[in-house]
Amino acid sequence: MNNARIQLNDAERTPCEVWTRVMGYHRPVSAFNNGKKAEHAERCYFSEQPKGTQQRPEQLAA
Repeated sequence: MNNARIQLNDAERTPCEVWTRVMGYHRPVSAFNNGKKAEHAERCYFSEQPKGTQQRPEQLAA
């Protein structure tokens, strides 16, 4: 199998629309005003650990 990386220029790329849940319904991020876009960019993401496991330091920040 060939492990060469595929390179695409911007004209060949397909835009990806990101949706998020806001106030109980889903909306595309592209429809947000500037303030809501900034708030969306500042969001922290985390993953839950099973009860009794030790948390990683980066999960405790923020």
